[in-house]
Amino acid sequence: MKSLWSATAPSVLPTPALSESVKVDVAIVGAGYTGLSTALHLAERGVSVCVLEANEPGWGASGRNGGQVNPTLKYDPEQLVQMYGPERAEPLISTVSNSADLVFKLIERHGIDCAPVRKGWMQVSYTQKGVAGLHARADQWARRGVPVQRLSARDVAARMGSEAFAGGWLDGRAGAIQPLAYARGLVGAGLAAGVQIHGHSAVTGLQRQGSGWQLQTASGAQVTADQVVLATNGYSGNLRPGMAQSILAANSFIVATKPLRGRAADTILPGQETVSTAQRLLLYFRKDSHGRLLMGGRGLFNDPTGPADFAHLERSLALLFPQLGPLEFEYRWAGRIAITRDFMPHVHQPATGLTLALGCNGRGIALCTSMGQQLAGRLCDGNADFAYPVTPLQRLPLHRLQRFYIGAGVAWYSLLDRLNIS
Repeated sequence: MKSLWSATAPSVLPTPALSESVKVDVAIVGAGYTGLSTALHLAERGVSVCVLEANEPGWGASGRNGGQVNPTLKYDPEQLVQMYGPERAEPLISTVSNSADLVFKLIERHGIDCAPVRKGWMQVSYTQKGVAGLHARADQWARRGVPVQRLSARDVAARMGSEAFAGGWLDGRAGAIQPLAYARGLVGAGLAAGVQIHGHSAVTGLQRQGSGWQLQTASGAQVTADQVVLATNGYSGNLRPGMAQSILAANSFIVATKPLRGRAADTILPGQETVSTAQRLLLYFRKDSHGRLLMGGRGLFNDPTGPADFAHLERSLALLFPQLGPLEFEYRWAGRIAITRDFMPHVHQPATGLTLALGCNGRGIALCTSMGQQLAGRLCDGNADFAYPVTPLQRLPLHRLQRFYIGAGVAWYSLLDRLNIS
């Protein structure tokens, strides 16, 4: 099903399939945000890079997400300090906190046409109990100098145009973009920096060759590289044993209305913030640059087959914004995100010269852009200041039952949300 983003993004630049064998310093598999950001930052350091993508750049979740640029992880700063200790946690917290800055600086520096807006992100709760937790979260970030605001029910209603919520917080670092246009902008920046980017070049084999690596593509052409980065995230296959089995690939469904018009429409997010709910099965929503109202959330494990698969999102929008009356929907689509067991991004280095980076957990735009910058530094000089944890690659137990895991999890968390149980 065609997405809003594919219908409105600037034309993709030519990235022809790899037709002849090449040798480079670094080969990257996957032309989403992680792969493209890594390639761009490597090229700016004078490294020769080849990016191989099975479809076209941005085809996966990088071109199908909700477009929110949120510089956060699942865990609050104090939780991260408890998990990793201050010496490891503080660089991670700082890097994540600055990740939205990096996105918007890249957009400005490279003139990327992706409708950037930086008016903040609201996280809201239906209950006073939930609001207390969100206010505590805001306080943690405020102590670190982040521009935040506690929001009451009245504040949220004024900013959002819905009286369904008891309150929340506003993170002033965040914003929104046209996500596929951003991915295509990174392609343009990478090409201008000398990166070789090849779409429709599925990698069918990966093996050691001497002190480096050889990648075989479906066309028969090969890439030889000193180092390889696998950045396939929610669309990971069996190129590296155990990689696909280390994550759950869950579908995120999104709907977009036709452009809203009239007085009632003007009450919906007049300040252009983005929003997500703090419930376990979160909903996220925003307006695009043409006034369409978007909502996303979890869907079926299988890819959608028709409008009925999106009915839960359309009902949610109608309940949140009854003043709009009957809504007309123009686009419905879905994309797969990579969920890790600990809800943290994962970096693995299972062999010399081989790096795996995946597990955005729904925070891909800021997180993967930052990950790419960090990986470039690590690959170039073994960067001791690499902020993200490097962990052993571990398969999820009984991964073949991921369809059951996701379905059961959705049902369980939906029940807990209704009962408001911590």
